[in-house]
Amino acid sequence: MKVLANDGVSQSGIDALEAAGFEVLTTTVAQEQLENYINNNDITVLLVRSATKVRKNIIDNCPSLKIIGRGGVGMDNIDVEYAREKGLHVINTPAASSHSVAELVFGHFYSLARFLHNSNRDMPLEGDTNFKKLKKAYAKGTELKGKTLGVLGFGRIGQATAKVAIGAGMKVVAFDPYMEEANLELEFFDGQKVNFNIQTVSKEEVLKQADFLTLHVPAQKEYVIDEKEFNQMKDGVIIANAARGGVVNEVALVKAIESGKVARAALDVFEKEPEPEMGLLMNPALSLTPHTGAATNEAQDRIGEELASQIISILK
Repeated sequence: MKVLANDGVSQSGIDALEAAGFEVLTTTVAQEQLENYINNNDITVLLVRSATKVRKNIIDNCPSLKIIGRGGVGMDNIDVEYAREKGLHVINTPAASSHSVAELVFGHFYSLARFLHNSNRDMPLEGDTNFKKLKKAYAKGTELKGKTLGVLGFGRIGQATAKVAIGAGMKVVAFDPYMEEANLELEFFDGQKVNFNIQTVSKEEVLKQADFLTLHVPAQKEYVIDEKEFNQMKDGVIIANAARGGVVNEVALVKAIESGKVARAALDVFEKEPEPEMGLLMNPALSLTPHTGAATNEAQDRIGEELASQIISILK
């Protein structure tokens, strides 16, 4: 049986699949050619990340397919329910990249809190001529310790982010419409473990309390953060969106930055991905990454191994 990893898969995942007798193809096939490629090569398993879309035409016209796998959490690029109605297995890896996303969020938060995203641009250009001016400009940083992190969406990634926050000495407030509480277990290098019970509160209460705000929600029909939500936040809040483009109204975000309601913000995902608005790319109050939340070597290994394990379990 053949597996097409159209958006790539880790070597550890390839090794596990090949050891189980699968042939793994890592050719990147263009979207418009994907249907023909699957049929011509008798592909049994199609693995994708966020780039490749698996819609009804592929599901209907590729009878050899038995499994569609998403290396990651969100599956909005796959017609999941339709595929399952047609008898296909649809799998993903919801736990594999949680910590990598959490670390990226905090990389942005620390950078924004101390203006690193700006000073790293300015120092190479002006560090030798305007050192004192730059020092004054970036001398009003803030510490994360003692601040409140608001988490919208308290699933695996939201909880992983909360764990990092607790380790950094922050208070955590969280909202999730499907969860009333969560038990977070923090593990330390010497084997010690500490448990924290987080009771979720209303979305409005999170927005009201948060000094830092992070979103970990799926793609939705409407904005999760729009002008109304910005008005409910503290003045000078710092925000990160490493969830999905379109859950934050980017126009309203820029207006909130201009008004001072939002001090600074981080975006790993964009409404018009992969061609973000130039106004976002040039905004000095934004710290930006090109959708790399799950892009660590460790996370990709876990994703590949978890996909391989599920495929072997289903087909062997």
